[in-house]
Formats: sequence, structure tokens, C-alpha cells
Amino acid sequence: MEQMEQKRRHMGLVQTIYNPHHYLGLHDEGKEKVIRLWRPGAHSSHIELEGKIYEMVEVDSEGLFELRVSKETTFQDYKVYHQNGLLDHDPYAFLPTFSDFDSYLFSQGVHYQLYDFLGAHVVEHQGCKGVKFAVWAPNAKKVSLIADFNYWDGRVNPMRSLGGCGVWEIFVPGLTAGEKYKFEIESQEGRLRVKSDPFANYSELRPLNASIVTNVDEFIWEDDAWLRKRKKNKNASYPCSIYEVHLGSWKKKDGHYFLNYREIAHELAAYVKEMGFTHIELMPISEHPLDESWGYQVTGFYAVTSRFGSVQDFQYFINHMHKNGIGVILDWVPAHFPTDDFSLAQFDGSYLFEHADPKKGFHPHWNTYIFNYGRREVSNFLLCSALFWFAKMHIDGLRVDAVASMLYLDYGRNPGEWIPNEYGRNENLEAIEFLKHLNSIVHDKFPGVLMCAEESTAFTGVSHPLEWGGLGFDLKWNMGWMNDTLKYFHKDPIYRRYHQNDLTFSLIYAFTESFISVISHDEVVHGKANLITKMPGDDWQKFANVRLLFSYMICHPGKKLLFMGTEFGQWDEWQCKTEIHWFLLQYPMHKGLQKCIKELNHFYKKHPALWQHDHDSIGFEWIDFSDHDNCVVSYLRKGDGCYLVCIHNFTPTYLSEYFIRLGNISRIQEVFNTDREEFGGSGKVNSMITIVKNENGQPVGFITKLAPLGTMIFEVDFVI
Repeated sequence: MEQMEQKRRHMGLVQTIYNPHHYLGLHDEGKEKVIRLWRPGAHSSHIELEGKIYEMVEVDSEGLFELRVSKETTFQDYKVYHQNGLLDHDPYAFLPTFSDFDSYLFSQGVHYQLYDFLGAHVVEHQGCKGVKFAVWAPNAKKVSLIADFNYWDGRVNPMRSLGGCGVWEIFVPGLTAGEKYKFEIESQEGRLRVKSDPFANYSELRPLNASIVTNVDEFIWEDDAWLRKRKKNKNASYPCSIYEVHLGSWKKKDGHYFLNYREIAHELAAYVKEMGFTHIELMPISEHPLDESWGYQVTGFYAVTSRFGSVQDFQYFINHMHKNGIGVILDWVPAHFPTDDFSLAQFDGSYLFEHADPKKGFHPHWNTYIFNYGRREVSNFLLCSALFWFAKMHIDGLRVDAVASMLYLDYGRNPGEWIPNEYGRNENLEAIEFLKHLNSIVHDKFPGVLMCAEESTAFTGVSHPLEWGGLGFDLKWNMGWMNDTLKYFHKDPIYRRYHQNDLTFSLIYAFTESFISVISHDEVVHGKANLITKMPGDDWQKFANVRLLFSYMICHPGKKLLFMGTEFGQWDEWQCKTEIHWFLLQYPMHKGLQKCIKELNHFYKKHPALWQHDHDSIGFEWIDFSDHDNCVVSYLRKGDGCYLVCIHNFTPTYLSEYFIRLGNISRIQEVFNTDREEFGGSGKVNSMITIVKNENGQPVGFITKLAPLGTMIFEVDFVI
């Protein structure tokens, strides 16, 4: 009889590997009930039952304790002690927090609120307050919760497997926000891995990497008016000039230390408003272990980095931006993830988030893993990461990084290093389907937000609607414009006449996609030099070239993006650990450049001709692109009933009487000139403009002064 009882207990302990709740906790045993606790290594164990303390009976030397109680006992009648002395209800007496319906949706890849169900969440479950933990590890032999409350002992709190969906879960009453935790995962081969939570909303400051329980729903938002306006703007035309920011190096406290999100919010919002930018774009603030990755090697796809404060601090940051009329776009990185052992890599002992074959699952350029987009649960993980930032953080857009690397199976690979798709081609069909799914769901649930693709190839239809066969992005980075334009500006003006096509080529394809013209962080690092040092000539010409470049970008069709520091002419390359060189603003030329950028932004916002038909050829018309000898181009930007003539002189030669052929002019006035003295220019502005008429008295054009290395913008009316 005793041997049978021992065998029964042994079978119960074996069952705890997959379903500890089946054996531990409160259970019927004939005419009474039994409470079982698992306390490995303990010599005694006590519980509180109806206000009294009872010593439990050790029934197995491995750490199993029991107490027989009356049939009427419920889970609410007793409490247990955890290793840290916490006294609360028994975690093994509760029903699952992840339902069969949740399991079904997740297995189909369509659980769009997964961020509320996986991870760690402060909740009330069956009338008790505590924290629910759930993690996806379908190939694990055993998963345990390790945390502060159980002294990080993986033997103590095994989690319950919910079967085919691969989710393991446990609810621990009495725990609150601030609890540090991880998951200890035993692979089928018996190897133990200690992993941070893939769905964690907050983590320790690097180099530490424990996940931290936090409540993302407690912040009181005050941006309803902004969100309503954003929704109404879904199909509207509006100006969009983006300031790209790396929070860790925009400004520092005492020149060395990170500012808190709240401190940054006030300084950055005031600066962005003054400078006339409409949006900011944050380089990734998802949790990442290595500063030098700039945030592009993410370990916390649902976590705000702790470098600058708490989740609530970041929500305050977004709220403050919205109250000041500033949109916030985040860089988001679904293309790959790092190989750090504490994170997603071989998460449950198998290739779970990544492909097993390195020809599909390992990125040779970045030494990172590539997501398995064809696995529904992985796709769901990434989809809900995007939705999380919109739902819980109120952001206004995502700039999806490295889209080209997702679209092509041979990206960065030599022949023989990649596996063709089922049609023998190089398109990653699974990634393409994922991106379409992503954009469909985001736009359905959050109308008015922006989905932007950093895509550097000629892939067709990146910003075309899904119903047209496109990927469904709102905007695409115009990498071709950036490369061609910077190549042109790098040349000495004496040689520019031979390369005018570098400037005009972008207008051949300008309306094939909805573009953002970008001068981004990628152009001021890795030996490329900062923007002003790329420019030829003496210092005066360098500053004039930068003013000319930015004004050319403002006038060019498409939305705009400028990286921090370039607006005032930082000389040195950007360094992620060093504050950008604000001290340069004590010098007149740097201050003048900043003032020019500021006034161009405000000018852009006030003139619909520059943005009303940004992505339609009706908003642009060439006047003359053939004056190679003088390196001058001119064109019309057109809004509804409003017109601007934009002229760019790409040499340092002053042209005092330059004829622009443009018929039917009734009125013309210069409204912007980058050569103004307050900008650091030579002051060659146009107070008077001569309209030229033919022998019949009909206007055929006008004569104007063209400032050296300058942009001149004219407001013009036409004879109706």
C-alpha cells in the first residue's frame, strides 16, 4: 500500500512538469480536500487557513507537502508563504488566464490583442489581485517562473502548459508592478536556458536584462483632441517635415548623462515647435542591450528602453508631444534580432522565432537572426508589437526598418547562400504577406497613422494600396533621391554641369510611390562625414550648399526628413554616445543656417503648393531643366489655386539678369531666398522683378537675380 502511494506521488510530481496545477494546489480527495505545496529543499512548510497557521506534512523528501482540509474549503480560505515571505493565495489553485479562444486565435496568427495576454500583467483574476505570466515556448520540456519573490529558484514555480498552442502560464496572487522576473526553460535535451520575457513591457537597465512587471494602462492620457484630428486626417493632404532624433545623444544632462523622457519631452517639443517641424522620428527606443546598435538590434519588442525612464515617463513624452501638436513616428525593426542568449535566439531550445537553416534564418551583414514570417505565431508576435505601440503608447506612425532585407531572400548573399522561393525566385513571399497583413490591420484599427517603409530597391508598389496589389505602406523613403542628390552636391560646382541628370532623374519616378525625401542618420556615420563637410568649397560655400540642399528638398515633391545636428551644421560625424554639438550655435554661420532651416519649415507649412499634391504629378511642372551650363533648374509647385516658382542655382556664380520663360504671369513676388544675410548669405535678394512681354503685350516670362548657391521661391499669379 505504501509503495502504491509513493508511486502515485511520483506520478503526480512527473505531471508537474507540464501541468503542475493538476497536482499542486487544492484538490478533492474523497470526503475531504488536500492542499499540496511544492517547496524543494524545504524541511517544513506552513500555510494560513482561515486566519490560523498550520504546519503541513512532508510527503516526499524532494519537497512535496500536504495538508488535509474539509470538503468546504475553497482557494480563498487559505494562503501560502513564498520564499521572500509574501503571504497570499496559492498560485496553483487558479484557472488558466489564457483561454482556449486565445489559443485558437494565436495559433492562427490573428490574436490582435496578444500584448494583453502574453507577458506579465497586473490583473484581478478570480477576485484576487496579482500578476499573470504567460510565455510561448511550444518545444520546451518545462518552463518555470523565476523572480524576486522566489529567489530566482527555477524549481519552485513551474508553469502550466496549455497544450498545442505552446503557451505556458501561471497567475501569482499578491505580486505587483516592479517585480523582476525571467523564465527558466528546459529544452527537450535537458538544457536549461534563462530567458527574458519576449512580451515584457519594461526591463532592467543594460547590461542587466531581467524583465520588470509594469502597468502600461495606468497613465492618464490627455491627447483625445489630437487622436480625433489624426483620424480625420486619414485621407487628407498635410505638410510633413520630420526631425529624426536619437534620444540618447540629442541632449545630455551635464553633457554626460541621459535625460529622463519627461525632461526630453519639454526641451524637444519646444525646439521642434520653434524649428517648424511637424513630426519627430525616434530612432528605436525598443529595449536593446548595445548602445552602439543605435537600437536596431532589439531584444524587447514590447518594451520601452529603461535608459530614459519608465513606461509612464515615455507615455508622458508622447502625451506632451501631442499636446504641442507634434506627431511621433518610431523606428521599428521586424527584419531581424540579435543572437544574445537571454533573448529570442533559440528561445525554447529550438529554432522558434528564427529559421533553422542559416540560408534563411541568419543575416550575414548584421550577424543577426531573421524572423520566420511563415510561422503564424511569429507573425502574430510581430504584428502585435506594432499594434502595441499604437494602442498603448499612442504613437502616430512606424518607420519599418530594413524592408528591402525582408523582401528578398538573396539580400546580402552570394549565389549558393540563399534558398529560392517555391517559384524559383528571390522574393520572400512569407515576408511580403506579413507586411501586407501588418499594414492592413494597422490601418483598420488605427486610421490616420503613418506606416513608412525604409526600402532601398525598385520593388514595385511599396506604398500602393493593398487592393492594387501593393504592400500598403503610406510612405516610402526615397533612397534614390538621397543618393543621387548627395552625389551631385559632393561635386565641385565647376563639374556639376556634367551631372545635372543626378538632380532631375528623381522626377522621372517621383510619383510612382508616395515618397519621403530623407537626409537621415545613415548619411552622417561610418566615415561618410557629416552633411556640411561633404560640401565642396570654402566655409561660406559649404554653408550655402547646405541651405541650398535643404531648400531643394523642401521644394521637391514628397514629405521631408532631416537628421538632428544637420540643421545647424555639425562638422563631426554623429556619435551615439556624445551630445550633438549645440555649442556651435554661438557662431554666426551656424546660427544663420539654423535660422534658414527654421524659416524654410514654417514657409513650407504655410504654402499648400509645396504639399497639397505631394504624390501627384499635377502638383509639379518643369519650367526648365536644361540649363546645364549655369547649373540652374526651375519648376512650378502647384496647389489648389496657388502657385510657387522654385529656382535653384547650383553654382557660386551670381547671375544678375536671368530670364525665366513662363507665360501668362499677372503678378510675381519673391517670398523666400536662402541667400539672405541673416542666414549667412550675400544678400542677393529680389525686391523688384521684371515681367517680360512680347510685341503683343503678352507676358512670356520674367527677369530675376539668381543668388550664388541659392534657392529663390516666387509667388506667382496667372492671367485667367
